[in-house]
Amino acid sequence: MHITLTTWSLEQTSPSDLRPSRVPEGDDITIARAAVPSAEYSRFLYTAVGGDIRWNDRLALTYKQWQEIVEKPGAEIWVAYDRGTPAGYVELDPQPDGVVEIVYFGLVPAFRGRGIGGHLLSEGVRRAWDLAERWPDREATTRVWLHTCSLDGPHAMDNYERRGFRLFDTKVEEVEESETPGPWPGAHA
Repeated sequence: MHITLTTWSLEQTSPSDLRPSRVPEGDDITIARAAVPSAEYSRFLYTAVGGDIRWNDRLALTYKQWQEIVEKPGAEIWVAYDRGTPAGYVELDPQPDGVVEIVYFGLVPAFRGRGIGGHLLSEGVRRAWDLAERWPDREATTRVWLHTCSLDGPHAMDNYERRGFRLFDTKVEEVEESETPGPWPGAHA
C-alpha cells in the first residue's frame, strides 16, 4: 500500500533565531551529552523514540555502521532524563561549511505531552550553535537545519516553528507504507 508523505525542511541561520521553551515545572528533567560514542546506546535511543512513528531507515545498519555514525568528529547525542531515565534525545550531525543537521529528535512515547520536547529541542539547538566550542577543528556553526514529516508526532512541526525554525522546502511523494517497528518486534504504543 502507498501513502502520501510530506517532508518539511526547516532552518535557523543565526543563534538569535532560537526561541527557547520554558523548562518543565515540577519535573526533575536533566539534559546531558552522551559523551562516550556507543552504537548500542544510540540504537536504543533510536528505537525507543522512533519505534512507534516508523523510524526504520537505520534498522538495517550493522554495528560497524552505527559506530561510525557516533564516532564522527563533531557528532553529538544529547539525552533528556527524567529522574535518571532516558526520556528522549537530539542527535547532531556536523556537515561542511558550518552547517549542523538535527538528524533525529524525539521523546520516548511515555514522556510525550509533558513539555519535555520543547525544552530538549531548545537545548539541542543551543548545542548545535555552540558545537565548535567543543570541537576545536570545527568551524563556527552558520546554519542549523532539520526535516520533519507527516509521519512524525502531531506536535512536531509546531514545536520546531515555536523554537524559531523557518520552513525552506516542502516535498510531497508517494511512498510504500512501512510497518511500525516498535522498539522491539511486536511492540506498539
